Amino acid sequence: MKSYPTKIDFYLLIPFYNNLPGLLQSLQSVQYDADKYTVVIVDDGSRTPITLTDIYKEISNKVSIEIVQLPCNKGITIALNAGLQWIKKQNDARFIARLDCGDTCSADRFYKQVEFLDKNPKINLVGSWCIFKDHVSNIAYRYITPTAHKKIKRGMHFRNIFIHPTVMWRCDAMTNNELYPDNYPDAEDYGFFYRFLQQGETAIIPEFLVTCEINHKGISLSSRKKQLNSRIKVVNEYGRNRVLRYLGVFKLRLLLIIPYKIIFSIKKSLYGV
Repeated sequence: MKSYPTKIDFYLLIPFYNNLPGLLQSLQSVQYDADKYTVVIVDDGSRTPITLTDIYKEISNKVSIEIVQLPCNKGITIALNAGLQWIKKQNDARFIARLDCGDTCSADRFYKQVEFLDKNPKINLVGSWCIFKDHVSNIAYRYITPTAHKKIKRGMHFRNIFIHPTVMWRCDAMTNNELYPDNYPDAEDYGFFYRFLQQGETAIIPEFLVTCEINHKGISLSSRKKQLNSRIKVVNEYGRNRVLRYLGVFKLRLLLIIPYKIIFSIKKSLYGV
């Protein structure tokens, strides 16, 4: 009988651009059996390209790491898709997980997500609750979402239930060669995850498994209006409930005119840690 190689549990996809301290901080928080996962770092044209030597100075060399090097800065959507295409060619993993430079995981995050997907074969995409933290001011707030698929479908009309660095999904759920869409600038993940809602079931683990760095120079803040307009496009295209779609777009348009400082103050007041 022909034997087939055993698949690793997951690839951890991390886009990288000129942030070695953030990358090392994130990698140092990852806890999992070293022979059962591989980190894929997509260097999006950094001024000084990242090398394995840079990483293994601070990270155990037992961890398998692959670097996909882009010749110049292309933006996060192209970087993520380059990573996905590399992973698909390998065809040797069961799941794909995400993490961003500067974000950190609880020690049990990946154990819990792999176990959850193994125990729930109908679930294609799983995320978790998270904590957003400004490491300069030490201000932090909790991001709490619905956990069951039906409520997630409703909630996605109003916000992205799946915070990008918290997710893990099945490789075999990407049957149509799915990539991150390039027509929603700074909200490519919103469109990407909405597709999972239409293809199968999703879930959120109701635990704070990831701490996401609030970076005031990051995409979500520096390009907030562009991101909100992209989110409006996503809801208009993928929202299936007409009433919820209308209400969701109304909320997003309202956010366009409310200063972020006010939004941040409300979040801190209601969900502060």
